[in-house]
Amino acid sequence: MNSKQIGTLGEKIAEKYLKNKGYQILDRNYSIRIPYGPLRGEIDIVAKKSDLISFIEIKTLRSPAALQRSPATLIRPEEKVNFLKQRKLRMTAESWLMKKRLPLDCQWQVDVISIIINLDSKKAKIRHFQNI
Repeated sequence: MNSKQIGTLGEKIAEKYLKNKGYQILDRNYSIRIPYGPLRGEIDIVAKKSDLISFIEIKTLRSPAALQRSPATLIRPEEKVNFLKQRKLRMTAESWLMKKRLPLDCQWQVDVISIIINLDSKKAKIRHFQNI
């Protein structure tokens, strides 16, 4: 599997995880762009539980056993969401709220779901970091 396929699989796993935890999925792969410009920001999943809207970034990697020859094994998926990525996620979340005509002071947060997939055993380790 290439990295795009791993990412898509991770998004499906995360969506199932969220639904099992009682979240309602509101949107998937929301992005903002400048007209005729590059992609500026994307949110993988927008979900709601009770009155709280969560803008969720999903980071997925194959298990370290599958990547033994790669330095990427030294990094956990959630570590890929650095300060600049967090800032971009917040700006994109605010854009989504404005597009849906929701007040910016409603209850919302940015979460990260970290997934490590073992393709051999077909198991995934999921960690949910709330309100990063």
